[in-house]
Amino acid sequence: MDVLGYLRLVRRHWWIVLVTVMLGLGTAALVTVRTAPRYEASVTFFVTTPSQGVTDAYQGSLFLQQRVKSYGDLLTSDRLAQSVVADAPLGLTADQVRSRIHTTATTGTVLLKATITDTDQTRALKTTEMLATKFTELVRKVETPPDGKAPPIKIEVVSGPRVTSNPVSPQPTRNLVLGGLLGLLAGVGLAVLRGVADVRMRDGAGLQRVTGSPLLGEIPYETGARSAPLIVGDAATSARAEAVRKLRTNLRFVDVHEPARVIAVTSALQGEGKTTMACNAAIALAEAGWRVLLIDADLRRPKVADYLGLDGGVGLTDVLVGDVQVGDVVQRWGEKSLLVLPSGATPPNPSELLGSKSMADLLVALRDSADIVVIDTAPLLAVTDGVVVAVQADGALLVTQQGRTSRSQVAAAAHALSSVSVRLLGCVLNMAKVAKSDAYQYEAYKVVVPPAAPSVPADRAGSRRGAKAVGDRTQELTRLSR
Repeated sequence: MDVLGYLRLVRRHWWIVLVTVMLGLGTAALVTVRTAPRYEASVTFFVTTPSQGVTDAYQGSLFLQQRVKSYGDLLTSDRLAQSVVADAPLGLTADQVRSRIHTTATTGTVLLKATITDTDQTRALKTTEMLATKFTELVRKVETPPDGKAPPIKIEVVSGPRVTSNPVSPQPTRNLVLGGLLGLLAGVGLAVLRGVADVRMRDGAGLQRVTGSPLLGEIPYETGARSAPLIVGDAATSARAEAVRKLRTNLRFVDVHEPARVIAVTSALQGEGKTTMACNAAIALAEAGWRVLLIDADLRRPKVADYLGLDGGVGLTDVLVGDVQVGDVVQRWGEKSLLVLPSGATPPNPSELLGSKSMADLLVALRDSADIVVIDTAPLLAVTDGVVVAVQADGALLVTQQGRTSRSQVAAAAHALSSVSVRLLGCVLNMAKVAKSDAYQYEAYKVVVPPAAPSVPADRAGSRRGAKAVGDRTQELTRLSR
């Protein structure tokens, strides 16, 4: 994955980054508030020795630089800490004094700095003063020769003791910046990790890569689609309906040299919206003037009749077993040129029935009776029914729900079709999250339907529609039964 891919993952899981940054800032603020202020007192010593001449001065300087390193250890020794505690009531133990002392020796010089950090400003200064006094006495005692002559090393205080007027810690600005940066890094890492671990299909580009087929449409998610799945009535002017019309256009021109007239609509898993897609695609094709036949070939869990409000008790299975003629069970839906063949009774052997010669002969007959035949089939990974039907069609349309189906499941569904040489016309990303800007553009440009004209009285309108429907259906059923 390239850098842009990682940035897309971070953008997709931006809320993780926001949460971790807020947690980092909150933790830093809590630590800052709960940490007691600490003050710093310091004193600087100058180490020197009597010398004569340039050579003696050079050798003496090297000697003192080596000596300064030893004095740094002497400042944190138990002996010095015990002497400081013994002569001054500081309220600290020798170990506590030692833990508060920090020494610094400047490289190439004979300066030695001792720093004491304490939560009590006065105690820090007093401890430093006592440390300076006791350290010079200890060095003088240690460096004095046995014969009582003057020591070759001299320690002088050249700076301090002094204590800071403001606490040196905690530092709110530094802590908040550090907490925010740590939270940001943790959030980016978690967002990338979640994105890499998330194998669900998230966008149309990924669906196109996995299936190796063109993306024919992205159907946006709408909250009211569950209660009103069809693109009729008020839903006919929705963004979802416009996306289905774009799918209709892409589907008709996916291969102008070899157009598909029998299309199997399927999905990898159950519940991805394939039946709704089949119904809406058939409605959209009929609106464009095509003679469309919609077949419910999902014999295990048929839903087409329920969605369209038709009687599905007699249908495809009854035709395949020879109980009825197809013209007797095909039902007209709406005022467009859309005919529906329900599933009929649930058979004990759906796969064998769908793969029978009767099914093949029926599709050949229906191909000549309609411009486009849309078949709703069973999910590919659940049962073999979908593959059996897709083999007999001109091509298949694979429907995938965004954020639900994994990439491996989509790949397995596409492989199930390609393994039996089924022509995959394309794929559709269903219930997709579209950008607000795209939705706004459609709302600003959609057609505004004018108020309806005065209606004909119900009894007269019903009689006219009924006579026309009976006449049209008689002609269509007669043609289909031949």
